[in-house]
Amino acid sequence: MITVMGATGHTGKKITEALLRAGEKVRALGRSESKLAELKSAGAEVFTGDAADAAFLAKAFRGADAVYTLLPTDRHSLDYRAEQDRQGEVIVKAIRESGVRYVVALSSLGAELSEGTGLIAGLHAQEERLKRLKDTNVLLLRPVSFFENFYDALGLIKHEGINGDSVAPDLAVPMVATRDIADVAAKALKARDWKGIVVRELLGPRDLSYAEATRILGERIGKPDLKYIQFSYADEANALVQAGLPESFAGLYVEMTRAFNEGKVKPREGRTLENTTPTRFEDFAGELARAYQAA
Repeated sequence: MITVMGATGHTGKKITEALLRAGEKVRALGRSESKLAELKSAGAEVFTGDAADAAFLAKAFRGADAVYTLLPTDRHSLDYRAEQDRQGEVIVKAIRESGVRYVVALSSLGAELSEGTGLIAGLHAQEERLKRLKDTNVLLLRPVSFFENFYDALGLIKHEGINGDSVAPDLAVPMVATRDIADVAAKALKARDWKGIVVRELLGPRDLSYAEATRILGERIGKPDLKYIQFSYADEANALVQAGLPESFAGLYVEMTRAFNEGKVKPREGRTLENTTPTRFEDFAGELARAYQAA
């Protein structure tokens, strides 16, 4: 049995589906019974509950050969970092109480740094908690920017005719498709062939700048002149707050983008065959274009 947290999310659903196709028994966790129904029909055992409830998680982890964990923090939490810490402590307590021996945890590039990285600093704290577990083998997956993050930009593109963020336009950063993260995670959850604490970076097929990604996306949606505009940190934070997100999240987000721009968030070992994943943004952009046209 393999337990998957966030089984209706970007990575969790793909992991669950991959494991089921491979004939594994899967326990899929989520908040919504209706969203889990598809996975139940596919053969998963589903547990509906609150991932911030240690008793619920311990029950869901108990008897599992391995678990996939992530911090399912709501961007609308009034104190995002405090919520990251609270949920992280719950996850570690559940692992300890359930006795599970293999954990694959979603983290991020830059999680080796304890501060100055905004949202990522909460993942550093979670990595440190996981490292203190006894007799538990932990695989820390460290991607950084998801291709799927561009879904958040589609409204801006449609209504304002631009794409924008506080990341420098020509800064090339590793970008990765969540399907590739899920593939790596599913294989590890099945194999359970590592010992101790192992870090694995996932960098996509190549580094890509926001300006280049915007150009590629613009071509796919019929806007070949689509421009990427770098917002000031203050303007980006204000835009996030105006969109309904709390100041705590907005502040951490722009601190993270500043860390990108200052070169703090980067691979530790450079690009290798092992950390280079296959899905190209050029191919993924077609999915974004379909979503754009349907909006």
